[in-house]
Amino acid sequence: MAPLRIFLVLLFGILVLFQTFSLPGQFAHLAEESPEQAYLRWPATAVTVFWVLCIQVVIVATWKLLTLVRDDRIFSDASLGWVDAIVWAIAAAWVVLLGVFLYVGFTASDPGLPLLLFLMLVGVAALALLMVVMRALLRQATTLRTDMEAVI
Repeated sequence: MAPLRIFLVLLFGILVLFQTFSLPGQFAHLAEESPEQAYLRWPATAVTVFWVLCIQVVIVATWKLLTLVRDDRIFSDASLGWVDAIVWAIAAAWVVLLGVFLYVGFTASDPGLPLLLFLMLVGVAALALLMVVMRALLRQATTLRTDMEAVI
């Protein structure tokens, strides 16, 4: 679990850098280079920073779940709350992605970007549904463990 925790910390730190420097700077540069698209600067910054925030929520929830595993408390109601946080973060990111897909789909002159966004929508939806299945499995395992502890 230590290597995973190291990578989670690294990922979180890189995402903070993206949120605070890279993404706002990138869209400011885009506005300067393409004045006809300058109106997209703040919406694009807000959307991408929100997506990064959703990923950060998943990282924190994963960290907390790892702690519950370490403490042998993963099969508890506390773990379900952290899995719910992951599901809701993915769902929120998906809803915003859907909005971006619809906007781009109605304004794009080339099908490439809408197709890429559609692929992302399907992928994120599959990830969200996988997490829902994992939550159901965790719920069943928690119930079984509680039942077994009551018998013993």
